[in-house]
Amino acid sequence: MNPHGIALIADDDEFFRIALSAILKNKLGFAEVVETGSLDEAIERLADRDDCSVALFDLTMPGMESAANLGAVREVRPDIKVAVVSASSRRSDILTALAAGIHGYVPKSLGAQELAAALRTILNGAIYVPPSLAGRPSGPAEPEPAAPATAPLEIPPKRAMEFLTPRQREVLFLLVDGLSNKEIARKLRLGEGTVKIHMAALFRSLRVRNRQEAAAAGARLLPVAEGR
Repeated sequence: MNPHGIALIADDDEFFRIALSAILKNKLGFAEVVETGSLDEAIERLADRDDCSVALFDLTMPGMESAANLGAVREVRPDIKVAVVSASSRRSDILTALAAGIHGYVPKSLGAQELAAALRTILNGAIYVPPSLAGRPSGPAEPEPAAPATAPLEIPPKRAMEFLTPRQREVLFLLVDGLSNKEIARKLRLGEGTVKIHMAALFRSLRVRNRQEAAAAGARLLPVAEGR
């Protein structure tokens, strides 16, 4: 039996998804790979699948305003390994992603063998970061013990809306209107479990503890964000 279970890829580049899926199946032994093209779709698939053991995210797909968005994924699915596979080599993107609590940051520029080795490092429980982050020459994948993998990311409340995905904004709008989780699920044609995941992401982004505080924060922020 494959010890890693099911993998999820979130990337709007269909051809890269195909290539990455082949690496996960042929080199790392995954029997199934779930493919999604946006952050919201990925979150909703993760809500439906409790058998995923790893989720790999691009940074430039729809809904991904910043690597900080991944903090919500880690918050609501702490049982899975979350990593970035991105074309960006910017130090700020890497550090923001690590601060969100991910398990690794893998450059898309790696060859198939190197990429598989980097993912294997993550699956084996180490944090993978590009050698360039520490000014090292490129070489075999190595864990980075000093990476701030679990450090919380502070988001100023006034900028919180920038870190919400389109679906999270919809959920917040309906929460401010007084709808229950069941009503929000019916309105957006989602499962209640999916709404709970989006709600948990909202609590984290808005830095609130419950629905009442989230609704109050949303009432202050939404008129500005929506231009009303």
